Amino acid sequence: MAKPLICPPELLERDLTGRRVIVTGANSGIGFVTAKQLAKQGASVTLACRNEAEGEARASEIRAEVPRADLEVRKLDLGDLSSVRTFAEGYLDENDSLHLLINNAGIMNTPLAKTVDGFESQIGVNHLGHFLLTELLLDLLEKSAPSRVVIVSSCYHDKAMGREGTIDLDDLHFENRKYDGWTSYAQSKLANVLHAKALAKRLEGTGVTVVSVHPGWVRTRLIRNSMPTFMQDFVLRPFLNMMGMVEPWEGAQTTLYAALADDVEQHPGAYYSQTGTYRDKSKNRGGWPLESPNPHAHDDAMAARLYERSRELVGL
Repeated sequence: MAKPLICPPELLERDLTGRRVIVTGANSGIGFVTAKQLAKQGASVTLACRNEAEGEARASEIRAEVPRADLEVRKLDLGDLSSVRTFAEGYLDENDSLHLLINNAGIMNTPLAKTVDGFESQIGVNHLGHFLLTELLLDLLEKSAPSRVVIVSSCYHDKAMGREGTIDLDDLHFENRKYDGWTSYAQSKLANVLHAKALAKRLEGTGVTVVSVHPGWVRTRLIRNSMPTFMQDFVLRPFLNMMGMVEPWEGAQTTLYAALADDVEQHPGAYYSQTGTYRDKSKNRGGWPLESPNPHAHDDAMAARLYERSRELVGL
């Protein structure tokens, strides 16, 4: 297996004092690692978490390691658009800048379920919740430019356990087709890639850079709907490591690179990938950036249509 891509040390030593950051899903996995690293570098970090108690616990862990860390925890349930609006309103009321929005939270291969607003859960949480959050914070991101939006996607936007990533605008929520957890996941992760492309095009000339990333196959709780976490973390861990599974620190590298590297501004809308599993095996080593082998990821017309449909669905 290819070795994970790792950020240059100088990026992880850059002084981020005065920079304001939001990381969704920062209470666990790569979100937690990302938030901790940015706090170490002096950024003011908001941990946006569905479970506030977990978020406060993780913030305490970060402060124990980084006593000077500038952190706050805010409740954000991406499966409830009213929660997204409340989060954005509170943030905008209390902050006059935002330099980095990391749309990291997500769910994978879940049983068929609906969000509070009636969306299929994976497209609802992984795409539509983050879509609304980003739209509500856009003015502040533009005011704070240069700024960035990093949207965490997956190599499974290409193919997820054999299911090709496509967007069905006529049936995003599986109301007229048989539900499949991996098909839904692939659709939601392709939506992330297309969201980055469409938003980057809209924001040309504003100083806001938007990209999507694949963090790798990371040992996190994301697996819980596909296998028991104890199987991943203990029983099968040596075998999964040999197959390419990485730890959260390696999984955070692509997000951190996309957030910090100067050359990212030259690739608006691009897709950045840690090692992965693609239909084109030559892509499995990853790339910063990487051209997706999924032809649907390059469909600008679909990206524009999905953007407008997403605006309608979230009530904008």
